[in-house]
Amino acid sequence: MKIRVGFGFDVHAMREGQPFILGGIKLEHNKGAFGHSDADVLVHAICDALLGAANMRDIGYHFKNTDDRWKGISSLVLLEKVSSLLKDQSWVIGNIDAMICLEAPKINPHIDDMKQRIAQAAIIDVEDISIKATTNEQLGFIGRQEGVVAYATCLIQKG
Repeated sequence: MKIRVGFGFDVHAMREGQPFILGGIKLEHNKGAFGHSDADVLVHAICDALLGAANMRDIGYHFKNTDDRWKGISSLVLLEKVSSLLKDQSWVIGNIDAMICLEAPKINPHIDDMKQRIAQAAIIDVEDISIKATTNEQLGFIGRQEGVVAYATCLIQKG
């Protein structure tokens, strides 16, 4: 059996009046992440972790921010496509562990819903997904609520 581990990272600027999509959930907040797709940093970090583990480059390689097909698209659709790419190469997702770093809003009430949506898109069990959140203790661009960051690791296996 072949086992690989992947790591993903994403960051997006926060802007007032922008919708805030995180883990496939629209959060109520005065600011939202800005990007070509729906700017879901959590799902983007997960996609990069999965693609990296499978040695399939990164999310920008597969879904270019200059391609209008991906403009405004739900990042869960991108995760579905990444999961399909892995399946085509006989990779099975073992687990995903992710961390969100932001000051506000509070994420804890939404984690179960995020896990459900990510599990459905990635075609894995909810029990195989961990999502955690932390603040940046009001330091830096995250502390000033100018941006949001997500990290993800994953394990994939073949054979």
